[in-house]
Amino acid sequence: MKQINLQKIQNKLRNKFIKLGVKMIAPETIFFSEDTKIGKNVVIDPYVVIGSKVNIGNNVKIFSFSHLESSKIENNVNIGPYARLRPGTILQKGSRVGNFVEVKKSKIGKNSKVNHLSYIGDSIMGNSVNIGAGTITCNYDGVKKSKTKIKNNVFIGSNSSLVAPITINENSIVGAGSVITKNVRTKSLALTRSSQVEIKNYKRKK
Repeated sequence: MKQINLQKIQNKLRNKFIKLGVKMIAPETIFFSEDTKIGKNVVIDPYVVIGSKVNIGNNVKIFSFSHLESSKIENNVNIGPYARLRPGTILQKGSRVGNFVEVKKSKIGKNSKVNHLSYIGDSIMGNSVNIGAGTITCNYDGVKKSKTKIKNNVFIGSNSSLVAPITINENSIVGAGSVITKNVRTKSLALTRSSQVEIKNYKRKK
C-alpha cells in the first residue's frame, strides 16, 4: 500500500512539472520531492533523482543518473551525467558540473566548470574557473573539515589535490598532477610535479 501511495505522489509531481513546461525524457524514471522548485525551459534526462530542498532555475539541463539534494541551481546550468550534488551546493549562473563529479557544501561561481571525475567539498569557487579532471579538494584531515577558496579565472590542471585550508588567488594556474598545500598568489603558476626521468634502452629484469 505504501509503495502504491509513493507511486501516486510521484506521478502527481511528474504531471505537475510537465504542465509547467519541464521537458522530461522517460518521466517514469525521474523522481522528485514535494518541495522541488523548477523554473522555465528545464530539461531532465532519464534516471535523475531530485531530493528535498532543491531549487532549480531557468534553462537548466540535468543529464542522466544525477542525484541532487538540498541544492540551489541558478539559470543556464548543466549538470551530469552521473553528478552528485550534496547538501549546501550552489551552482551559479552558467556553471557546469559534469560526469562523475561530486559537490558538497560548496559554491561554484558563474561560468565555472568542473567537467570530469572530481570532488569539490567545503569550497568557495569564483567565476570563470576551470577544474581539470581528477581534481580533489582535500577538506578533511581526520579531525576537522577546512575550506578551499578558489578565486576568479583560476585554472586547475588535471589530477591535482588541493589540501585545505588553502586559497588559490585570481588568475593563477595549478599544474597538472600537483599537490598544493600552500596558498597560491595572484597570477602565479604553482607546480609540485616531479621532473620526468627517462632511461634510454631500458630492459626489464627477467
